[in-house]
Amino acid sequence: MIMKLTSLICAAALLAGTTFTRSEETPSPAEMMPKPVAQHEWLKKFVGEWEMTTECHMEPDKPPVKGGGTETVRSLGGFWIIADGKGEMMGSKAEYLMTLGFDPATGNYIGTWVDSMTGLLWKYTGSVDETGRILTLEAEGPSPMNPEKTTKFHDVTEFKSDDHRLFTSSVLGEDGKWVVMARGEAKRTK
Repeated sequence: MIMKLTSLICAAALLAGTTFTRSEETPSPAEMMPKPVAQHEWLKKFVGEWEMTTECHMEPDKPPVKGGGTETVRSLGGFWIIADGKGEMMGSKAEYLMTLGFDPATGNYIGTWVDSMTGLLWKYTGSVDETGRILTLEAEGPSPMNPEKTTKFHDVTEFKSDDHRLFTSSVLGEDGKWVVMARGEAKRTK
């Protein structure tokens, strides 16, 4: 229908001997596209190659399960970052993809996480603190203590420097207290 209408308008314009021209005051389609804002620029801190180490706390009073891997992060149009990670998670080979961007309409950082260990799509929302070094993302998903219930998750990334960041993932327990499930460290290699 739209193609037909567009064709009719073009045909009518040709028959009338007129042409469509853009005036100098009218912005081009490219000029009308949104531009990245300062919060999108902040995401560039993640772009690069990283080597990761992790500790997952599987059970209270037991030593953490250690792992590690690599992460490649690229920018998508200056609006998003895409993190592609490979390595060991909780003692098994794993891969993950994370997207992260900023929504000017809500004033929140937003993102997703998928991995090769679950069939879940995690959806994040969050913010950067006043120092500009700490990103806090929150999500909701199945409780590790009781998978039939959902609970809140709290992921914090702190940039110690441009080439060094720390990561902590916590879950809200049934008693209302946050429990650290995982800690990680990433160092830029490139």
